[in-house]
Amino acid sequence: MLDTLRPTSAGLDGLPAWYLKVAAPLFCNQLAYLFNLSFATASVPQPHQWKEACITPVPKVSAPQLPADYRPISITPILTRIMERAVVRSYLYLAFQKPPPGLEFSDQFAFRPTASTTAAIISLLQTVTTLLQSNPFVVVISLDFSKAFGTVRHSSLLAKMAKLDLPAVVYNWLVAFFTGHAHRTVVEVSSTRSITASIIQGSSIGPASYTVTAADLQPLNASNQFFKFADDTYLVVPAESVDTRAAELSNIITWAATNNWKLNKLKTKEVVFYDSRRRRKLSPPPLLPDVDRDTTLKVLGVTLSSNMSASEHIRRVVSDSAQTLYAVRVLRHHGIKDAGLR
Repeated sequence: MLDTLRPTSAGLDGLPAWYLKVAAPLFCNQLAYLFNLSFATASVPQPHQWKEACITPVPKVSAPQLPADYRPISITPILTRIMERAVVRSYLYLAFQKPPPGLEFSDQFAFRPTASTTAAIISLLQTVTTLLQSNPFVVVISLDFSKAFGTVRHSSLLAKMAKLDLPAVVYNWLVAFFTGHAHRTVVEVSSTRSITASIIQGSSIGPASYTVTAADLQPLNASNQFFKFADDTYLVVPAESVDTRAAELSNIITWAATNNWKLNKLKTKEVVFYDSRRRRKLSPPPLLPDVDRDTTLKVLGVTLSSNMSASEHIRRVVSDSAQTLYAVRVLRHHGIKDAGLR
């Protein structure tokens, strides 16, 4: 694991990746001993070692002005991330393959070994096109949860992890890992504060923890389906169960509140997909209160129109490419060499 370390930011312990990689032959046995001891005793080194992280705010917009315009990335020590990665790959991923009653991982296309954005898009499109063979339309509701990663309550997360098929020593280690964590910001050095929420973005165990948190969000009606890619969540409702949309949204709001989340209705939208050959006979469902209806849906970077056409997406890609090529031509005209354009 030390031999395959990539360049990455060091945590508050100050141990850089290049040093750990170069010196690996000297202390890999000692580190293995410490890792095994940590598992055996279900204990994690206290703050200033493994449990304290520095938050580096990363702008989400070109000209950030408010705290909400930044994405907080917590940088934990590299040794912590190595051990977290071992726990995720050796135990959590295996537990995802045998979910207990009440938890479902097959609808989550992020933070799993075989998951990808491509798989998520293909699966969603396949489901919608299949449903259109027996339904005049299919409604897809794009859900937006406000600051989902930063508000995951540790107690709720650990209660769900307790249901997974994990060895007792691993679960106890996870409890120790989430207990006593603390953060500090580095833009203007702040004091350290303990946290009882957030899945620690930037850590290795954080993404898998998010998957566990969202695993019990399931539709009320068996005809409806969820498609999740991290916090990008889509609810697919065929025409035969379109009257259940309000109940589904109410259930989602209740679930979000239970998990310390909040559904942002201003960013929640629905699109009615239909077969273009049946458009004249189409009677769209009534609007949902506080949910806007649009004619296009952006799914993980791909824009889809309500008639299942990707022409809008292609036009946008061509336009972006043309703008990039124009910028390259202007820079080259002003004497920038090829090496400077790479």
